[in-house]
Amino acid sequence: MEIKTVWAVYFSGTGTTEKVATHLAKAIAQGLGAEYQAHDYTQPAGRANELNFGPEDLVVLGTPVYAGRVPNLLLPFVQNSIHGQGTLAVPVVLYGNRNFDDGLMELRNVMAGNGFCPISAAAIVGEHSFSKILGAGRPDEADMALVDELGQKTVEKVKELSQLPEAPVPVEGCDPIRPYYTPRDRHGEPIKDFLKAKPVTDGAKCVKCGLCARLCPMGSIDPNDVSNVVGKCIKCCACVKKCPMGAKYFDHEGYLYHQHELEDQYASRRAESKIFL
Repeated sequence: MEIKTVWAVYFSGTGTTEKVATHLAKAIAQGLGAEYQAHDYTQPAGRANELNFGPEDLVVLGTPVYAGRVPNLLLPFVQNSIHGQGTLAVPVVLYGNRNFDDGLMELRNVMAGNGFCPISAAAIVGEHSFSKILGAGRPDEADMALVDELGQKTVEKVKELSQLPEAPVPVEGCDPIRPYYTPRDRHGEPIKDFLKAKPVTDGAKCVKCGLCARLCPMGSIDPNDVSNVVGKCIKCCACVKKCPMGAKYFDHEGYLYHQHELEDQYASRRAESKIFL
């Protein structure tokens, strides 16, 4: 099949999904002798319009996994605004060293229902949004070598195709998709108001540069008063990890309990990145 343009389309609060999606799309484009293009839908402006792709495109669609699935506040955009027309695709998810659960299955299924033909896929480990020690330094050299392998094998697969595949690439996960993972306290009860947890600002460190407001994927931080989070927080931690002064942090008791619980259970292990063909 002839592919003229390979696209990296991604949401990436802290940069790990961008790193993998763009690297993979560039490798596939080079292997196919195709043009490379990118669309970043991290910011609200990137989700303002529908994205439409045709039979001469190949789309690498990247998203992080939150609570075992495609993030709930991004899912409507992915479901309703990214469309293919017999378009080859590679769904890619980044997960924070715990488990990608049904995230990749969900992304693949949504793409298959929106006119795409997923021919390969990946679940790659990246540093967890909540933590600096959970999946620290990942995706690393070994992860990216696996991404390169996926790129090479995807190129080979595309070159062998004479028509669109009848079924999407098999991936791990459950279908029907399970509910979002629920953070629980030490008594096994759902953590109260976890979804309402928002970052706070250390006034002694903040220099009011406004970077956090510009970075927030939900546009939820007031640019005129960055200590005021006026909208929903998806816990991507872009404002926390990218603040040059270290002025953003979480103090919500339930959030911190869940963070430390994840670190205690999963920080000492090396979760496996996986590719599917």
